[in-house]
Amino acid sequence: MKVKEIIVVEGKDDTAKLKQALDVDTIETNGSAINKDILAQIAHAKNKRGVIVFTDPDYPGQRIRQIIDQHVPGCKHAFLTKAEAVPIKKQSKSLGIEHASLDVLREALGQVYELTANGETEITKSDLLRFGLIGGHGSKDRRQKLGEQLRIGHINGKQLLKRLQMFQIGKDEFEQVMEQIIQEERA
Repeated sequence: MKVKEIIVVEGKDDTAKLKQALDVDTIETNGSAINKDILAQIAHAKNKRGVIVFTDPDYPGQRIRQIIDQHVPGCKHAFLTKAEAVPIKKQSKSLGIEHASLDVLREALGQVYELTANGETEITKSDLLRFGLIGGHGSKDRRQKLGEQLRIGHINGKQLLKRLQMFQIGKDEFEQVMEQIIQEERA
């Protein structure tokens, strides 16, 4: 299966792993050393074929996403959870796309989100409080589970509502996932 969009990854190991899973073209940022030439390539790719940003689930990966969003707004995003990006051989402490299984990579690229600058959502701060996602014991764990289920990455309490809006997560989808998380906690 050929992926229409060009996928932005951090390095050559990520490209090699993705090419095992799917027929893809990539742009490599060379880690967090992303420069204006690479940003120009990404902008050109977005205009021609579209772009999916697919970086590692760590601080440098998040930083790269933010730089790309700032300079090339409107890109699509795919996410891995930290658990999906852990190497099989535990000697390495790195997290990365290159460590994920081929099935996980296909699934992540099948659930791509497009950011919007001013996304509106019916979800309110009181919904976040009601489901125990902010301001309480266990909030961090619930946010982590929500981010994994929705594939929107790791989120802190202050950014949660904004992230849900950016990814255009509807109230029905949000409530359904939260009810599932709460049921799993009770089991």
